[in-house]
Amino acid sequence: MSVPPGGSTPADVAPTRDSWPAGTRATTGRVPVLSRSAHDRDHLGRQLDDPTRGRPVRVLTVDARRTVPVTEGDGGPALVWDEQPVLPVGAVYLGEADGVPYAAVRGERALTVNGRPVDLWTGLREIGADLGDLDAGLLAEAIGILEWHERARFSPVSGAATTIERAGWVQRDPDTGTELFPRTDPAVIMLVHDGGDRCVLGRQAVWPPGRFSILAGFVEPGESAEGAVAREVAEEVGLAVTDVRYVSSQPWPFPQSLMLGFTARAVGDLELRLDPTEIEEARWWSREELVSGRGPEALPPPVSIARNLIDRWVAGELG
Repeated sequence: MSVPPGGSTPADVAPTRDSWPAGTRATTGRVPVLSRSAHDRDHLGRQLDDPTRGRPVRVLTVDARRTVPVTEGDGGPALVWDEQPVLPVGAVYLGEADGVPYAAVRGERALTVNGRPVDLWTGLREIGADLGDLDAGLLAEAIGILEWHERARFSPVSGAATTIERAGWVQRDPDTGTELFPRTDPAVIMLVHDGGDRCVLGRQAVWPPGRFSILAGFVEPGESAEGAVAREVAEEVGLAVTDVRYVSSQPWPFPQSLMLGFTARAVGDLELRLDPTEIEEARWWSREELVSGRGPEALPPPVSIARNLIDRWVAGELG
């Protein structure tokens, strides 16, 4: 379960908010909240000297702590975009929506953005589930690509400092000419059930007290996603699984994961045998326990795909 907490921690009809532990709420819909998108990434535009094509661009400032400026309105929170006449130096082009170009850049916190007040600076984990589709998709992309730039300043081929090309989507090794592209680490996250009304939830010692989630882990080199599901479940809780089914995916750019969501049915001996280096506690929980509030003290937050899978399973959509 060595994946970021939002991955291992995140139904047309879902349980009501009041039926869940304090501090959490049920999510609805088949699309995990950070998989929403309402903009065109404009791949061809990245090839141009000016991907904005001479239009004013909306720029999002992301500080060193991965937080962004937000305003609170009657319709909910929204990102505060800086209107610029041209793409700023060092900004990464994110794409466009309704003819408007968008970009992101590292910067410092401020009380205002181009004269517009900022109500708070907060992060994708905290605000992602409450943003509209356009802001949510742009923010997930912005965090992911800027994290790549922070962690890939030097070429793995020669060690030379890289140069930036294609509006921030390519780094080039100046010594060898090698093009370096953003990387994504695949991780599997799986709801393991018994074919009936029970699923396995576990917890790591580093999580907040009382929080349980489904199992997860990174895909290893030379391994399929389905193979990773079976291996991780066996390693972490000692169960054999079959009927491994892909459900959906969600980016988790902390710094560069893609969570691949699955369900899997446990077979044979259903006694849990925990790996103490990975799992502090795990047990079988019934749908009725989860719905009635007799389940864990806390479940993963709505921003995680883990929560999406749990909610959909409880609602009877999965497994």
